[in-house]
Amino acid sequence: MLTMKNVSKVYQTEMVQTHALRDFDLEVKEGEFIAVTGPSGSGKTTFLNIAGMLEPYTSGEYMLDDVNVGGLSDNQRADLRNQKIGFIFQGFNLIPDLNLYENVEVPLRYRGIKAAERKKRIESCLEQVGLGSRAKHLPQQLSGGQQQRVAIARALAGEPRFLLADEPTGNLDSLMARQVMELLEQINRDGATIVMVTHDPELARRAPRNIQIVDGQVADLTLYQGVSGQTDRQVVGG
Repeated sequence: MLTMKNVSKVYQTEMVQTHALRDFDLEVKEGEFIAVTGPSGSGKTTFLNIAGMLEPYTSGEYMLDDVNVGGLSDNQRADLRNQKIGFIFQGFNLIPDLNLYENVEVPLRYRGIKAAERKKRIESCLEQVGLGSRAKHLPQQLSGGQQQRVAIARALAGEPRFLLADEPTGNLDSLMARQVMELLEQINRDGATIVMVTHDPELARRAPRNIQIVDGQVADLTLYQGVSGQTDRQVVGG
């Protein structure tokens, strides 16, 4: 579903050239749930931004759902992003003056989806994250974990095939973090492909596949949790 081959990203200033990604190789299959870990400055955010077509890459090849991203115009990338990708951010990014229903509705309005279809999707997604009865509440009336559930509902309402989650539990306590992770696991079982960047080793271990990025490369780990509870370690690159 997602394939990056020899992808590099170089940030250039007058004095300094910074290689955020170096010959980055990754393949994500449909239906996978992958946790991406690594130290600060390793390239995790750059990878996520490129995967989400929020910024361009310098060289290499990026294929998303059999489409060569590098050959697209800005408008074409925006259309593909809107059709295929949902984003979940650490900071929730909810609009404080809008209620939950309206927050989930905003991106659907931008996509020109008709009112009846918007209503159907919004109600379904809020029910899915356990907040169907709170559609008229404002974000500040909810806990942090509930606000993140709204953000997940907003992402799901676009019916994406691919979810990118950037530290989705970073602002939550451990209990709420586990609840959000359980929700993401259920969404994955329902068919969504998920790539989640996290600093939390406990949450990373719960993902069926674990990738570590160091110095802009997929460095060493792919973790598969077997039925016996044993973890197998496999070198994947770097």
